[in-house]
Amino acid sequence: MSFVFCINIVLGNVSLRYIPVSFMQTIKSFTPATTVILQWLVWSKHFEWRIWASLVPIVGGILLTSVTELSFNIFGFCAAMVGCLATSTKTILAESLLHGYKFDSINTVYYMAPFATMILALPAMVLEGGGVMNWFYTHDSIVPALTIILGSGVLAFCLNFSIFYVIHSTTAVTFNVAGNLKVAVAVLVSWSIFRNPISAMNAIGCGITLVGCTFYGYVRHLISQRQAAAPGSLGTAQARNQTEMIPLVVDEKQEKV
Repeated sequence: MSFVFCINIVLGNVSLRYIPVSFMQTIKSFTPATTVILQWLVWSKHFEWRIWASLVPIVGGILLTSVTELSFNIFGFCAAMVGCLATSTKTILAESLLHGYKFDSINTVYYMAPFATMILALPAMVLEGGGVMNWFYTHDSIVPALTIILGSGVLAFCLNFSIFYVIHSTTAVTFNVAGNLKVAVAVLVSWSIFRNPISAMNAIGCGITLVGCTFYGYVRHLISQRQAAAPGSLGTAQARNQTEMIPLVVDEKQEKV
């Protein structure tokens, strides 16, 4: 999971070199679809038809935004799309740890962070070590930059802690859909600060994506209500349709029970 996490971070930074923040965040909205598809193909999990239907406007909005994006770059687009797969894989593995192995959010960050540091340390020294040293020698004061870097690290810790907490409380797909709500904020901030051009069709695509996210949340709410109303009377078909609520991995004691 640490390795996939590192790939996700690197690809996200690479994509931002070629495409605007607003476009990258909109592409990231495709993550719920890739999460559902991966869980269906690799982990053989079954989802209700309404879950699949809620992904249609999400995917359609992404395609509309991509086609009408004024700052489209194929390399940045591909990096962001592969980053979606990495994000989906990471959240699925996190759900496995948090639900199946009974990890909590702080322990997950505690065990993952050192491995991620070791994975990134060598490439960072080889690829960027010289540039970092030149930066140290050419700037009169490095305190402001180090303050920003330290603040970024603290925010990254808070982000990862909150991610694992939400996954522990819900599911991987729900987390990814909820994260799509930041697309509207990212588009607005990207336009207001960086003045990235946004066409009317591009804005419509973002809106369609957000509608899909809202519909998914509504479907999840209906499923949760139905489970709470009849916890002991689920038929075979219902139980199969709701297996997306079951943890990905169970330990041997749970399996025997």
